Amino acid sequence: MTATGALAAEPRAAGDDTAIEPVLVERSLAQQQTLTAVEQFAALHDSPLRPANASRYAALLPARSPADGEQYAFEVDLDRCSGCKSCVTACHSLNGLAPGETWRDVGLLHGGTDELPVLQHVTAACHHCLEPACLSACPVKAYEKDPRTGIVKHLDDQCIGCQYCIFACPYDVPKYNRQLGIVRKCDMCSTRLAAGEPPACVQACPTAAIRITLVRRQEIIEGCETGVFLPGAPDSGLTLPTTHYKTRRAFPRNLLPADYHSIKPERAHWPLVLMLVLTQLAVGAFAVGFVLDRFAGNPLAVDAARVHAVSSLAFGALALAVSVLHLGRPLYAFRAVLGLRTSWLSREILAFSLFAPLAAAYAAALWLAPTQTASGTTVHDVLGATVVASGLCGVIFSIKVYQCTGRSFWNGVSTSLKFLLTTLLLGIATVLLTSAVTSASSPPSLPHAQTPHDFILLYGLIAASAVKLLTELAFFLHLGDRRNNPAKRSALLMAGPLRSITRSRFALGVVGGLWAPAYLLLSGPSAAAGDAGYRVVAAAVAFVALVLGELLERYLFFAAVVPPKMPGRFAA
Repeated sequence: MTATGALAAEPRAAGDDTAIEPVLVERSLAQQQTLTAVEQFAALHDSPLRPANASRYAALLPARSPADGEQYAFEVDLDRCSGCKSCVTACHSLNGLAPGETWRDVGLLHGGTDELPVLQHVTAACHHCLEPACLSACPVKAYEKDPRTGIVKHLDDQCIGCQYCIFACPYDVPKYNRQLGIVRKCDMCSTRLAAGEPPACVQACPTAAIRITLVRRQEIIEGCETGVFLPGAPDSGLTLPTTHYKTRRAFPRNLLPADYHSIKPERAHWPLVLMLVLTQLAVGAFAVGFVLDRFAGNPLAVDAARVHAVSSLAFGALALAVSVLHLGRPLYAFRAVLGLRTSWLSREILAFSLFAPLAAAYAAALWLAPTQTASGTTVHDVLGATVVASGLCGVIFSIKVYQCTGRSFWNGVSTSLKFLLTTLLLGIATVLLTSAVTSASSPPSLPHAQTPHDFILLYGLIAASAVKLLTELAFFLHLGDRRNNPAKRSALLMAGPLRSITRSRFALGVVGGLWAPAYLLLSGPSAAAGDAGYRVVAAAVAFVALVLGELLERYLFFAAVVPPKMPGRFAA
């Protein structure tokens, strides 16, 4: 021990004020005698609990937890990102993802001039938005946003695999795992972050291009108002993403995603195609039949209404059965109404769940003797009104389900026209078919004349078909757009890779919606008993052609949509 150390350790006299507490210098000198700075440094780095390069990782993490009004967020230095995909590999390995499943992706932007080209790699994962669309869209509340950290987590056990969050997210973040039947996504390695460890992507990046930072929520809101997020990325005002992309360079004005001009059909989702068309058929059939039943008083119309109600109910039941096939975990479909407060999908499911039993009760009431109510109407009048109301609510909610995804091809006007006109067309076609079949099977003594409402239906069918086909044809005017916007790319898909489906759709629409009803109109105001079979055949041709045509139109609805996503994303 040195002389200074001896003095520091030597006791003071009882009256000496300095004996109360050793001065700072004395304490520091005493500590130096127990462990030198070199020894302290060596002991720290020899500790088995300290990972390699921990000091570098610590610099990529916040020094404290989020305060009120703050949350964690990714920060990406575009000047450092080399596109090596180490972050993608590390995320895949640490989280045990399935082959082809990625929670972080790397894309490419390019632009500039021939003399000075610009290539920019972009790494992206979940942006842990302030207003996550996946959370509000989920019908089973399988998402939650941590109020302290701001991390948006997916609850795997709660998920039923409906995949609506994939439609809703504008950044292509949630990924569907077919083996598990659920959707999964990045959670910022929240368990590692809580233990002071960096997320896998942060730790693996060799250039330290990714880090975790703290952001103020109000600043994110103000920043998203400008719409400046990243070239080629969807509008940041949709969900308020928190990821911060920074660079010291000025990007050229023509910087575009590398896949900007490439187009490919999307997955068609056949269970959804069948469900949408069949539910709209059932709703339209009940609505048209209910309206006609209030004005048609002859026995033939009543018999037709009864057969019509049962057949419409069968199509509705088939639609609900088919819809379950789209779920990755159909046994948990009963959870689908948990998100009723925020999810349009939950509201759609609830509306059609009410429609089915009401339609069954209405069909049963038509076959029983009419029961008079206090107001003078019959029970099936009241039931019929509730069936039509619940069904139309379901169709409107179906429109909102796709409108709220923000996809150009699924905008509110276009989707509303398609869904409502499909409801009307197939409803009329179903009534015409059941009316023709019932008329042909009636006793020979009864006339087979076309009733006045038959002509109203035929003219209505031709008019509605013409409007729908012309509206769909008008969409191809986007082929002349100068900008390669999503609408033009959807038109290019239907005119290119999907042209055979497009041609078949219009051919069936013409046959079922124009030719067949025109034939029935030209058959004259009345038909002999021997001509009843021709009416049945023509009505059946109209019905089958229209159903097939609407199925192909709904196939194009899914296959030709251009989904928003992060720019230039390639498979890992």
